[in-house]
Amino acid sequence: MEKKGIKILVLTYWAYQEALVQTYTLPYLKIMAENKSLSIWLVCLQPKGKTIDAAELEAIQSALASFRIRLVLLDYKPLSLAGLVNTGLIVLKLLIFTIKYKIDVIHAWSTPAGALGYVIAKTLSRRLVIDSYEPHAEAMIENGTWKKGGVPFRFLFWLEKKQTHYASSVIAATEGMREYARLKYGKNFTTNFFVKAACVDFNKFNIKNRDKEFRQSLNLTNKIVAVYAGKFGGIYLDTDFFRWVKIAVGHWGDKFRLLLLTNHSKQEILNYCKQFDIPSGAIYQKFVSHEQVPRYMGLADFAVTPVKPVPSKRYCTPIKDGEYWAMGLPIIIPDGISDDSDIIRKEEIGYVFKRLNEEEYLYSIIAIEKLISDSEVEQRITRVAEKYRSFEIARSVYQRVYLADGTMCMRS
Repeated sequence: MEKKGIKILVLTYWAYQEALVQTYTLPYLKIMAENKSLSIWLVCLQPKGKTIDAAELEAIQSALASFRIRLVLLDYKPLSLAGLVNTGLIVLKLLIFTIKYKIDVIHAWSTPAGALGYVIAKTLSRRLVIDSYEPHAEAMIENGTWKKGGVPFRFLFWLEKKQTHYASSVIAATEGMREYARLKYGKNFTTNFFVKAACVDFNKFNIKNRDKEFRQSLNLTNKIVAVYAGKFGGIYLDTDFFRWVKIAVGHWGDKFRLLLLTNHSKQEILNYCKQFDIPSGAIYQKFVSHEQVPRYMGLADFAVTPVKPVPSKRYCTPIKDGEYWAMGLPIIIPDGISDDSDIIRKEEIGYVFKRLNEEEYLYSIIAIEKLISDSEVEQRITRVAEKYRSFEIARSVYQRVYLADGTMCMRS
């Protein structure tokens, strides 16, 4: 059906200030906005403590206006009776908004936002696109947040199935999600299934960020530096990670440094060091803004991605891996993480743990030691980044979902 333009309501479950909006949503919306037939409203859920005042909101709206993007802020409350009531109010507000502004498409980022999107799209007979399409309900079981027989799990899993069958298009993080949808949701995608891993801005993340003087100022000259930018616990390894650190210190001694870009407290990290008898001097810890991350990543010789190797992580997209690759860094990673473990193994640009044990940790260190001595490894890794994490991949996907003439892919 021809349209003069497509009005899109983009739903997220995140606050506007969060990295998942700033680096994992907005760059793609700006790519979508290259299609002049699209008008976009971005919905963010703001928890207490992350309110945006009128002056700041005006500045944000002004900056987004050049991309035909408008920001819609709604209050968020965590899961509780008040949270359930608030969710009902959010749905009601979005239904009214969709009618008032004659929205054509609900474009939801992730399946929790897709749950809201399904209710709105189904109620008002709008099209639904699920972006960052990956399991969430089962992931909450695997990380110990929910119980398998619990109401939250059963309700979200049911909504994941409903949105999967209703969606006009889905944009997954991995090709494997196609099989997951068939097995878990009973949906056999033949068309309108797209794959877009977390892409990287190569203008920000590149090997030009390797600053020898900065490295020297932090006393890292002649050190072997590993970087990890992220958290511990939940979907990430904690004790296993620090067991690996202990093996690294045992192998390299004082020559090894771990650069931790994390918001964990220094006391938390000191407690891990004490538990595993790791010298505190082996770890350089700092929390930096996303704008500063490339500069600090440039200090490293290799990176670690300690995502727990649970089944649902086969279908996720670790954002940091693409950034590490863009910086030319080999990665140590568990098996079964997104498509990345397979890529690292195939391209020989890191080490994939077969198991989580001390023998494997030592093998990984020996393999990385050999890799970082290869003068050509940086260029090889950056080519991998360009192949698997370029924004051109995303641009192609959105061009196919939202056709240039103001039409959309038909539902499969």
